[in-house]
Amino acid sequence: MTTSQCDLTVHSLSSGDIAAWDAYVHAHPKATFFHRAGWQEVIETSFGHRTHFVLARQNGEICGVLPLVHIKNILFGNRLVSTPFCVQGGPLVSNDAARRALDNFATALADELNVEFIEYRSEEASNLSWTTKDDLYFIFRREIDASPELNLKAIPRKQRAVVRKAIKADELRDEIDDHPDRFYGVYANSVRNLGTPVFSKKYCRVLKSVFGDDCEFLTILNGNGLPVSSVMQFYFRDVVLPYYGGGTPQARSTGAYSFMYWRSTCRAAERGIRLFDFGRSKKDTGAFAFKKNWGFDPKPLHYEYRLRSGVPLPDVNPLNPKYHLMINTWKRLPLPVANLIGPPLFQAIG
Repeated sequence: MTTSQCDLTVHSLSSGDIAAWDAYVHAHPKATFFHRAGWQEVIETSFGHRTHFVLARQNGEICGVLPLVHIKNILFGNRLVSTPFCVQGGPLVSNDAARRALDNFATALADELNVEFIEYRSEEASNLSWTTKDDLYFIFRREIDASPELNLKAIPRKQRAVVRKAIKADELRDEIDDHPDRFYGVYANSVRNLGTPVFSKKYCRVLKSVFGDDCEFLTILNGNGLPVSSVMQFYFRDVVLPYYGGGTPQARSTGAYSFMYWRSTCRAAERGIRLFDFGRSKKDTGAFAFKKNWGFDPKPLHYEYRLRSGVPLPDVNPLNPKYHLMINTWKRLPLPVANLIGPPLFQAIG
């Protein structure tokens, strides 16, 4: 699909555009890992959702990109999201004309598909006429120093003591895996205990295949060589993003969670990474408090919605009281059952 506005054109991403798309993203100061073109392959291959990744060009040069995904199911409705399964991924532009052109494309596509809403996931709001939700998700970022000692001192005293204890106990060690097996076993058990559906292991494999060395599995082992915590993390420019993390019941008592994020920091510093992105968390949750205890200051994300007439603002999140019964029931499911029925639910939620 191609549309034009004066000398500015909007057209669908093709295989011949991927290198230029990623070059634009890599150079844009507000770009994130979730703007990369590879997410199109990840989402289509892992979940089967139809994607509409489009780019704006002016005088032959890219001046904006918008990764849109169409998700339609009986549980959570019909919607266009930029970008599902990601923290961010809303429109990335060089000028107002590109933004208007991409917004117009998204609006026309939404009308064609008869979706209930368009959702942009961004750090900053851009559409004053759209409805904005800015009190649910927060991101946490902090600079990384090349010196491990200075990074340790940057952690508040109470949390620093937990990290030091885990280091001195000398019972934990970390390894990088090339495959998701150990990570998935730990993570699936962890999210079941939280009452949350898990994604498929296929999703992990596709992420690793598409993003290569920019996607890795960091696993913490106890003294017996058993995995007690693990995280899938991404790298983008000078940023490390520990994205999906979990642990066994033993992880809390041994300090394995704290040790895992400490080792993530150390490994990132050795690679020359200078920013630690702790990902998003919902306000007033345990994860939110945990990240604040590390000395990170929360910054709100602005999720914007263009709602079809009569459609209420979506509220698909575990804090919604209507999901409490499902969450409590999920926590009691046998792990094999949760791992079987979790991936289709995760795919539907987006």
